Amino acid sequence: MITVTLAQLTTWISQYFWPFVRIAGCIMVAPMIGTSMVPPRMRVILSIAVTILVAPLIKQPDAALLSGTSLVITVQQLIIGLGMGLAIQLIFDAVVMGGQLLANTMGLSFAVNVDPLHGASTPVLGQFYTIIVALTFFGLNGHLMLIDALAQSFRMLPLGTQGLGNDGLWTYVHFGSVLFSGALMIALPGLAALLIVNFAFGVMSRAAPTLNLFAVGFPASLALGLIIIMMGLPAVQSTFVRLLNTGWQLLATMLGD
Repeated sequence: MITVTLAQLTTWISQYFWPFVRIAGCIMVAPMIGTSMVPPRMRVILSIAVTILVAPLIKQPDAALLSGTSLVITVQQLIIGLGMGLAIQLIFDAVVMGGQLLANTMGLSFAVNVDPLHGASTPVLGQFYTIIVALTFFGLNGHLMLIDALAQSFRMLPLGTQGLGNDGLWTYVHFGSVLFSGALMIALPGLAALLIVNFAFGVMSRAAPTLNLFAVGFPASLALGLIIIMMGLPAVQSTFVRLLNTGWQLLATMLGD
């Protein structure tokens, strides 16, 4: 007859519970995987599958599962997982914001649709950019790199009560600026071109005050904006790849590698 003591049972549970908290926290907010398009049940199944593969290789902390120390460890693992997922999600949000800035300038701000990634109404140009960078993300095996970063995080930042520390948290806070700088890098070429177009129409309005600028300028701005978008797609992709590399470097720095 096989007998299992309470200590053995809690040890087995803790071996998988703490890694699961970190992995699930990351997957629940990770780009594309953590969106509303993926059912929560599938995200939980994916978290369990990754945990089963990773947990046997992790050194367990010397703490009882039902204790105050265990609660601290659980909170720290959740913070680490959420931080890793949100760091990459910020890059996708930067692309969406860049598309919104460009859409507002060229007159497409009224063309909105429900964004399934964020659960809100956003300009279709931002959603178009999201599709482009999502395909790029999967084409570069970004989802596999994120899972690999999760697995490596247990080596660089083992399970324990220390968490990210002040340096890791401040590094993550400063990385929040990529949301605005990345959006500006994506939208700036188009904004500069459309600014020149609007300036030209301003000169025309002074030369011909009777000219209906809304009837003439809006179609012209829209047509030129579409041409700028088509010509700027390679730049959007390259900018996203550069931002993504910055995100991977942030994860390495944040985890103390």
